[in-house]
Amino acid sequence: MLRSLAFALVALVASAGAIVAPASAQGLSPEQRAAVEAIVKDVLLKNPEIIQEALVELEKRQQQAQIDQQKQLLVTERAAIFDAPKSSVAGNPQGDVTLVEFFDYNCGFCKRSLTDLQELIKQDPKLKIVLRDFPVLGADSVEASRVAIAVKNQIRGEKYWAFHVALMNQRGRVNGAKALEVAKEHGANLDQVRRDMESAETRSAIEETVVLGDRLGLTGTPAFVIADEIVFGAVGVDQIKSRIDSVRKCGKTNCG
Repeated sequence: MLRSLAFALVALVASAGAIVAPASAQGLSPEQRAAVEAIVKDVLLKNPEIIQEALVELEKRQQQAQIDQQKQLLVTERAAIFDAPKSSVAGNPQGDVTLVEFFDYNCGFCKRSLTDLQELIKQDPKLKIVLRDFPVLGADSVEASRVAIAVKNQIRGEKYWAFHVALMNQRGRVNGAKALEVAKEHGANLDQVRRDMESAETRSAIEETVVLGDRLGLTGTPAFVIADEIVFGAVGVDQIKSRIDSVRKCGKTNCG
């Protein structure tokens, strides 16, 4: 809170300086300048709620700026987000609507959202889901994602989705060793998985997704991208489905 107040004061002082500076160019004396600054200080001391109002307005502007930047990136980075060849696909690969999930195998909310994705696939045979490994919860998550990406070289489609579901449903911390166990259970050649998980291609796949997620302002998982919107958190089937329906209707998640 103190940091926020200090920031607001700096902003207000800067604003005062911007007001005073032009007058100074017209011959405002040091005494006159000091008088103006004293008035600003007096107003703030007598009306401290101005600071709170300024903070609220500043937060609103920052949030809107982030939303605007995200919308722009959803246009300029569309191919990187929706058509990434290194990502895995669930549902219908030729679906008419694409839902992208940025996830982490150690994310509790991602595990909760898994049942939502399963239900969406069951309800909607035209839905394409792109799975983007976004391991932000530590080294264990990175190891698990490296195994998962390596497994994709051997199994795809419904078989890979079954592997993904099994790995996401693991109890406790998911790391490379546990991911290899699940890979073996689903028929993957572990020697090949170990080689592939150390490859430059596997590493670059994760790095590209992490960089992209950072640019999009993703601060956690899960994060869903659909058409022109980023949806954060385990929001449930109904909220995702309503956006899918809107995209089919008007090409946007909100047709209003």
